[in-house]
Amino acid sequence: MPQSAEQVEKWVRRFHPAPECAARLVCLPHAGGSASFFHPVSRALAPTVEVLAIQYPGRQDRRHEAALGSIAELADRILDALRHLDDRPLALFGHSMGAILGYEVALRMRDAGLPAPTHLFASGRRAPSRYRDEGVHHLPDDRIVSELRTLSGTDATMLADPEVLAMILPAIRSDYRAVETYRHDPGQRLDCPVTVLTGDRDPRVSLDEAGAWAEHTTGPTELKVFPGGHFFLVDRSADVLAVLRRELLGSSPTVA
Repeated sequence: MPQSAEQVEKWVRRFHPAPECAARLVCLPHAGGSASFFHPVSRALAPTVEVLAIQYPGRQDRRHEAALGSIAELADRILDALRHLDDRPLALFGHSMGAILGYEVALRMRDAGLPAPTHLFASGRRAPSRYRDEGVHHLPDDRIVSELRTLSGTDATMLADPEVLAMILPAIRSDYRAVETYRHDPGQRLDCPVTVLTGDRDPRVSLDEAGAWAEHTTGPTELKVFPGGHFFLVDRSADVLAVLRRELLGSSPTVA
């Protein structure tokens, strides 16, 4: 069921409205991440591309809502929030857990008879059919914090603050539960182009696991490898933005 305007605003953040945009890019955060992670992307691409960042429940201004521990439920709710956005070409960008969500949302868009996404950008995540038995969501809090430090995607000052940790860990654990219990449907494939972005030193994604995204679409795929770890897209933001502009607008990428 489509959500009300108020419900949509909970899920979709529009930092730089661009009513005359040529395209829209829906950005889906990593486990424990929030919509604000993509504020710099929105600023950099506006006004030609309007960035819509998804805010999951259980964090920031939605911290009093229960987090959803299922990729399927998250994808269903995100689809409902995006149903009305059919007046511009729409692409999906997801990092880590967000890449799996982008894949599942794209499948749901097709199955719902909505315009297919023009592109899926799958960043920092193994292909949907590639699993590892990591079990982070079963770990005690201190081990989850160690995992976050390893990936370097969470502000170290937040991880050192017990009050902040108490506030953010339930959502982080729920996100890890969602992505670690996820299993793809082998009978489903996309038909849109997929660009895979990965760091050459990502401890959670090998190049083979990243390249396996080609098995999940009948459309063309491209693997872009950047220097860096799991959050390569922070240090290599200029290069990542160049890839986005090239695919969304047809402009030539520049090298940072």
